[in-house]
Amino acid sequence: MLRINHRIEIPDAELVESFIRASGPGGQNVNKVSSAVELRFDARLSPSLPDAVRARLIGLAGRRATKQGVIVIRAERFRTQERNRADARDRLKRLIVRAAATPRARIKTRPSRASVERRLSAKARRGSLKRTRRDSPPLDG
Repeated sequence: MLRINHRIEIPDAELVESFIRASGPGGQNVNKVSSAVELRFDARLSPSLPDAVRARLIGLAGRRATKQGVIVIRAERFRTQERNRADARDRLKRLIVRAAATPRARIKTRPSRASVERRLSAKARRGSLKRTRRDSPPLDG
C-alpha cells in the first residue's frame, strides 16, 4: 500500500514493477543483475484517485505519462534493487502529493486609474520622442 495522505492510498495491485538492467558503469555485475526498476501506474483507470487529482497528475507527469495515462517512472540511481524500488515509489508519491494540492484560484484584478494614466503618458512621451527623431532632417557632415 502506497499511502499518499489521509485520503489517498494506492494499493500495491495498481503498481506494476519490472526489473531491468541499469545503464552506465557498474563493474562486474552490470550485465548480470537487474537492479533498475520501472514502475508503472495507470492513473487514468485508477479508482484510488479523485478526478481532479487524476487530471492534474497526468499534466504534472509530462513526458513520464503515456497517451493512455500510464505513468512510467524509471529508477536506476542506486546499485541495489531494493533502494531503486523505494526511490521509484517515493518519486511517484511526491508527484501525486503535488497533484493533490489544489491550486489557488486566481483573483481577477484591474489596474488602478493612476497606473493606467502613468502607462499611457509614458507611451505618449516615448512616441513623441521617436516622432521628433523621424521628422528631423539628416545632418550634413
